[in-house]
Amino acid sequence: MKNIEKLTIKNPFLKIGITKIGAELCSIQNKDGKEFMWQADPAIWGSHAPVLFPIIGALKNGFFNYKGKKYSVPKHGFIRHNEDLTVKNHSEDSISFQYKYSEETLKNYPFKFEFLISFSLHERQLKIFHEVINHGDNELLFSLGGHPAFKCPLNDGEKYSDYELQFSEKENSARFLIDENGLQNGKTEPFFNDGDILPLTHDLFKSDALIFKDLNSKSIHLAHTSKGKILTVRFSDFDYVGIWAKTNGDFICIEPWLGITDHADTNGDIENKEGILRLSPKNTFRASYTIEIHS
Repeated sequence: MKNIEKLTIKNPFLKIGITKIGAELCSIQNKDGKEFMWQADPAIWGSHAPVLFPIIGALKNGFFNYKGKKYSVPKHGFIRHNEDLTVKNHSEDSISFQYKYSEETLKNYPFKFEFLISFSLHERQLKIFHEVINHGDNELLFSLGGHPAFKCPLNDGEKYSDYELQFSEKENSARFLIDENGLQNGKTEPFFNDGDILPLTHDLFKSDALIFKDLNSKSIHLAHTSKGKILTVRFSDFDYVGIWAKTNGDFICIEPWLGITDHADTNGDIENKEGILRLSPKNTFRASYTIEIHS
């Protein structure tokens, strides 16, 4: 397996690792050295926290259409696994990465974008801040999201079922279902019934991710059922949320999204894609989420 360079930021409370390839958050350790991030076992799921841009999930048949032409972008976009990101700034407690359009990117994604992501520490909080700049003369169409995977259970001797997700508000949302190709199949099933607790079991994910489009909550806590809150993800800038794990994986992903995977019956026109963001020429879009560690 390729030895991936990891860059570090820290403060008196936390030490953070980010991979040079893909600008992927790969480690959150507290001052005692306790690790909170999934360590990307390739036999189960070989990622930590992919950065999702300019699509989330899958495109039907791997393509989208734009102004009469067909373009191909891989699942979750092209920041993930990208070896060409530039480190813009790196201080003790913050780091930022940049990726900009080129003649090569325009062949598969016909927009003159600049993408920046930064990680900065504020006591026990890690802020993940995104900027998208439109350098072109046409609207820039894109989606944006996070995919952080947290270690669960956190300690030896604990079980996955010792943990739960606590939502900041009471919820009545349905779950939106996806098919075997990772596409929305147009079906939903009831999920929350005026509840704010989601007990964790591996069976939750036997039909893939839990996808929510209308949560009241803008923060979710990962908590031990008797020991209390472990960490909190806050995502007020994001409209969709995915909750996911492998059925054999000791982790839980809390995923804030701006955008969503394709519908199975889509015609592939990116201008009509659900959740697509539109950025006017020469303008900048910004969105962030935070991860707070409670111990």
